[in-house]
Amino acid sequence: MWGVPPVGTLTNARRPCPSPGPRSEGCCSPRGGTRRRSPAPRLGLGAAVTGTTRLVGPEAGAGPSSCSGAARQLGTRPEPAEAAAGAMAAPSPGPHEVLTPSPEAGHRAATSSSGRRGLLWRLRDKQSRLGLFEIGPGHELHQLTCMMQAGLWAATQVSMDHPPTGLPTEEDFSEVLTQVHEGHSRGCSSFPQGFELGTLAGPAFARLRRSLGLAEEDYQAALGPGGPYLQFLSTSKSKASFFLSHDQRFFLKTLRRREVRALLAHLPRYVQHLQRHPHSLLARLLGVHSLRVARGKKKYFIIMQSVFYPTGRISERYDIKGCEVSRWVEPAPEGSPLVLVLKDLNFQGKIINLGQMCVEPSETCLAHNEHSGGGTDAPAGPQRSWLLHQMELDTAFLRELNVLDYSLLMAFQRLHEDEQGPGSSFIFRTARSMRGVQSLEEPEAQNRRLLPDTPNALHILDGPEQRYFLGLVDLTTVYGLRKRLEHLWKTLRYPGRTFSTVSPTRYARRLCQWVEAHTE
Repeated sequence: MWGVPPVGTLTNARRPCPSPGPRSEGCCSPRGGTRRRSPAPRLGLGAAVTGTTRLVGPEAGAGPSSCSGAARQLGTRPEPAEAAAGAMAAPSPGPHEVLTPSPEAGHRAATSSSGRRGLLWRLRDKQSRLGLFEIGPGHELHQLTCMMQAGLWAATQVSMDHPPTGLPTEEDFSEVLTQVHEGHSRGCSSFPQGFELGTLAGPAFARLRRSLGLAEEDYQAALGPGGPYLQFLSTSKSKASFFLSHDQRFFLKTLRRREVRALLAHLPRYVQHLQRHPHSLLARLLGVHSLRVARGKKKYFIIMQSVFYPTGRISERYDIKGCEVSRWVEPAPEGSPLVLVLKDLNFQGKIINLGQMCVEPSETCLAHNEHSGGGTDAPAGPQRSWLLHQMELDTAFLRELNVLDYSLLMAFQRLHEDEQGPGSSFIFRTARSMRGVQSLEEPEAQNRRLLPDTPNALHILDGPEQRYFLGLVDLTTVYGLRKRLEHLWKTLRYPGRTFSTVSPTRYARRLCQWVEAHTE
C-alpha cells in the first residue's frame, strides 16, 4: 500500500494555462520563480505537493455557455434560440424526472424569513422543495457552480496536457494542484470574485478515469461550462450539497474536511480493490477538489459516476442501509414527476428478481453457479450468485477500512419486450471491464460477470423484466470515537430497533443479509 507522506507545499510551480474555451484569454502569470518546499500547513489533508497556476477569467461568451435561461421543466424542448446556444444542451431524461423552477430563484426574501415561522413550517417547506432543479441565472448557487465549471475545465486540461505516465507512485496520491482564477463580470458565467480550485491526487484519479475507459475530453465537456448543473434536494440528513452534471452522468457532492482526509488516506487501497475486482459495486470516484472564493473558507467536493445513469426510464430509486430507524420517505403522489429517493421501509414487499438470465451456458455462467455451491442447476442463478458474492467482497473491504454508514443505491427500470431475454440490447460482452487495468488475480478471484452492452454497465444488472441500477456510495464515514458515542446513544434511544450507526462488521453483515433476503 502506498503511504501518505508528510504535508508540504510547492509554490510558484508554473503549469501551461488551460482555458475553458477557444476565445478565452488564459494568461498564466509569468511568475516562474524557483521551487521551494514550505512547512507543512496544519490543515493539510495528507497532500504533499501544491502546484499553483494563475488564470484570468474567460471573456464574455468564451467557450460553451453554462447559462440556458431561467429554470425550466426537465424534458421540455428548449426554444430555438436556446437550442442553438451550444451543442452541450442536456438531453431529455424522460417523464419520471422534473426540473421545477428553482425554489431559491426569486424567493430569497421568503426563504430568509422561514427561520421565524417555526419548525413545522420549515419542515413543510423542505418537503415542498425536494427534487431536481436546474441552476440557472437567478439561482443562489449559480455563481458557485459557474466557478466549479470553469475550475474543473481548467483542472482537466492539465491532466490532458500532462497525462500521468509510467507506474503509479505515492506522489500520484499526494499531489495537490491549486489553480487561481481571477474574477470577472463579463458574460453570463461571470464570477466577480476570484477563486482557487484545488485538485487533490490528480494523477491518481486521472489514471482511474483512464482505466474506466472515460475520455478526458468527455469528462471535461460534461463538467465544464457546457450546460447548467442540476441541484438535487433530497431527504438526506447530511448537510452536504448534491449536484449533477447537465447530462446527469456525473454526481458531485460536498464533503467535510475529515471525510476528505479519510478518503485520501484510503485512496490507494480503493484503487487496488478496483484492480482486483473490476466489476465491484463501489461507486467510481473520479476526482476530489477544493474551492475557495476570495479569502473565504475552503470547501471540498468529490465527483463520481452517477449510479442512476442513464436516467431516462428509471421509475423508482432507493437508498438502502439495512435498518429501520429514519428509513421511510413519504412517496410522491401517484403520477408526480418529482424525483425522490426512497428508503428501506419503502421497499417492503418488493423483490429484486434477477432470474436465471444468461445468454448461453458459457463457462462463465457455469463458474458462477458452481461458486454458489449449487452446481449448474443452482436455483439462485448466476447473476444473484454474483451479486451476493460481490456484496461480500465489497463490504469486507469497507469493513477493513473501518467504514460504516454507506448505502446501496438501487433503481428500477422496466425493460421493453425487445430487451427481455437474449435479444437486441441484452447482449453481453465478457471482455468489458476496467480497460487498461492490469491485475495478477485469476478471473474467478476477480468475480467478473457478464456485462450488459449499455452505458454505465458496471452498475447495471438485468433481470427477466426489470433493469436494476446498483452501487455502493458514501464511503467516507469512519467508525471513530464520534460514531461509537452515537452508537451508545442510539442503543438507549431506540431499544430493540435497528439503526445505521453500528460497528463496521455488523453493518457489513446486515447489509449483505438484506440483499440476500430481497433477491431471487
